[in-house]
Amino acid sequence: MELRHLRYFVAVAEQGNVSRAARKLFIAQPPLSQQLKQLEDEVGTQLFIRLPRGMQLTAAGESLLEDARAILARAEQAPLRARERERSSQTVLRLGLVPSTMQSLLPGLLQAVAQAGWEVQIEAREMISSQQQRALRQGELELGFARPGHKEADELEIAGIDDPYCLAVPASHPLAGGSGMLDLQAAVHQPFVGFTRYQDTDYFDRTVALCAEAGFTPLIRHEAGQLVNVLALVACGLGVAIVPASFAMFYQEQIVFRPLQASRQVSRLAVLASAEALRNNRMLGLVAELAQSQLQALAARLTQQGRTAGGPQPV
Repeated sequence: MELRHLRYFVAVAEQGNVSRAARKLFIAQPPLSQQLKQLEDEVGTQLFIRLPRGMQLTAAGESLLEDARAILARAEQAPLRARERERSSQTVLRLGLVPSTMQSLLPGLLQAVAQAGWEVQIEAREMISSQQQRALRQGELELGFARPGHKEADELEIAGIDDPYCLAVPASHPLAGGSGMLDLQAAVHQPFVGFTRYQDTDYFDRTVALCAEAGFTPLIRHEAGQLVNVLALVACGLGVAIVPASFAMFYQEQIVFRPLQASRQVSRLAVLASAEALRNNRMLGLVAELAQSQLQALAARLTQQGRTAGGPQPV
């Protein structure tokens, strides 16, 4: 698979028609169709449904389109980043982030790094946990804020805290008036707001498993790809959502967060880094220590929050 295959694929996906894409790319239609066939052979599945007047993406094609756009964007940025790195005397650390940590952990880390006065530049990248783990092992990231499941915890985790699941409900919702631990079965007939699966497969699968453990399949009537949008939909009264306890720091006046009864589904928030990278990069070790401090500060806030709500006490 080459970059040109991805460029051709994206053009056809965006135009919805091979002829229009060929004109945009300044190539003939037959070679473009041949390149698409080569890409499908390489991927091992059909990417388009051929219609009489155009092309429609399959589910596999929609997934590849997201990755292809990201790959092409990175390829365009690579020369600029290389020249910038050559001119800069700063150490650059690439940090992977699950969305919620952009508000709960990243601001404090950046402030602590700035106060330390180190010659280091943090490059933040939003990535789901499994992508971070893969990128750290391949040397594409130096540090990560992730939510590894209990089965995924491995040598990359250098610090972690419990971030137990809660049910986020609108403040006017009948389930908002209770206290103490909530049995998720109480939400069996409620419409749910879920994280879009293709954007965060890890989290989607865990929340569905949590409902399955409670004996039902959630009615996911609304979806959003970002934390702030999931909570915004809940705040509008469209449904309820399963979120970690740290999400309760947002929308506190419009949403009530009910801690859930103990489950086999573990919710943790962790700092990830490879042992080899830590040994070879002194600055990474220093920043990792600050990241761990931010994580422990968050744990303290969650503990206080749990006491106030009568919920679980993170450790």
